[in-house]
Amino acid sequence: MKIVVIGTRGIPDIQGGVETHCQELYPRLAQLGCDITVVTRTPYVPKEKRMTTYGKISLKHIYAPKKKSIEAITHTFLAILYARLSGADIVHIHAIGPALLTPFARILGLRTVLTHHGPDYDRHKWGATAKTILRLGEAAGARFASEVIVISQVIADILESKHRRNNTHLIYNGVPIPTPSTATDYLDELGITKGKYVIAVGRFVEEKGFHDLIEAWQKLGDPDYHLVLVGDADHETTYSQKLKQQAKSAGIILTGFIKGQKLSQIFSHAHLFVMPSYHEGLPIALLEAMSYNLPVLVSNIPANLEVPLDSEAFFSVGNISELREKIQKKFLNNATPDYAKLLQTRYNWDHVAQATYEVYRKLLSG
Repeated sequence: MKIVVIGTRGIPDIQGGVETHCQELYPRLAQLGCDITVVTRTPYVPKEKRMTTYGKISLKHIYAPKKKSIEAITHTFLAILYARLSGADIVHIHAIGPALLTPFARILGLRTVLTHHGPDYDRHKWGATAKTILRLGEAAGARFASEVIVISQVIADILESKHRRNNTHLIYNGVPIPTPSTATDYLDELGITKGKYVIAVGRFVEEKGFHDLIEAWQKLGDPDYHLVLVGDADHETTYSQKLKQQAKSAGIILTGFIKGQKLSQIFSHAHLFVMPSYHEGLPIALLEAMSYNLPVLVSNIPANLEVPLDSEAFFSVGNISELREKIQKKFLNNATPDYAKLLQTRYNWDHVAQATYEVYRKLLSG
C-alpha cells in the first residue's frame, strides 16, 4: 500500500511533537511493508540537508511559505495534489490545520486518514481568525476523513461531543526506551552538574507555560540547582524574544533545539522534568522524560492527567506558588521511579505502528 504523509514539517530531527511522532512511526510502518512518502516543508529542511530517503521512507520536499498564517494550508494543498498525481492509496493527514483540506482530498478520490494531535485552537499564539479556521479544520476532518486516529481519550471525547464522530481509533503516542548516557561533556559545556539541574522541553510558545516556570524558579532561589530550557521558537515572536530575555536575566540555561547525544545527556542526568503546559495533545516530551525514569512534575490539564502518574506528579496549571512548592519538595526526594512496564504496554511505538497498519488495512479492504 502506498501512503503519502501530510501535515508534518518534516523528518528527521525537526522540532515538534508531530515531527517526532512521524519520525518514530513511519520507519516501523515501512518495516511492515508500507510504501511511505513523507512530504516535508522546504523552509524546515535546508537544501544542503535534503535527502530523498530516510531509511526505507521516501521524502518529498514541497514548497511552503514560512509564515504561520498560511504555511500549513498552502503546503497541504500542494501536498494533496502531489499525492493524487503519485497514485497514493491513502493520504495520512496530521493535525487539524491541514485537516481543513480533507474534503479536497476526498473530492480528488483519495482515501484519507486523519490523526488528531490535539485541539490546536486552544493555543495562545493564534488569533480569532486562526482559531476559527482550526475549528473548521477539526470539523472538516471529523466529517470527511475516511478514518480518524486520536492520540488520547480527551480528543476522542471532543470529536464525539462536538462533531458526533464516535468511531475514532484511540492510538497513543509512543516512546523508545533509551540507553541512558554516561557521558557528561555536554553538561560541562553548559556549566551544570549531574543531578543538580531541572529541565523543561518544548517550543517557546505561550501554551507551554515556560514563563510560569521561570517565575516560580526565581521565587525558589535555590543556588544549588540550575534550570535548563531545551527548545526554541519555530517562528520568532515577541513572546519568544521576551521569554529568552527573561530566562537569561534569571540565569537560566537555554540550549536551543537539540537532539541525539546532547539531548540524551540532558535527560540522563537531570534531577527533575517539569512541564507547565496549558495545552497538550499527548506530550511526547513527557513520555521521553519517563523513558529515562526521571521524576516528573506536570500541570493538571486533561491530556497530562490521562497519563497514569502519582498525584504528587501534578500541580494546578498556572499556579506559580504551587509549582514552586512542588519543585522544592522534589529536591528533597531522591527516589527514582520505574516507568518501564507502563511504557512497554501503553506507549510502545511498535504497538502504535501495528495499530495504525490495521487502520490502513481496514480502509483499503472497505
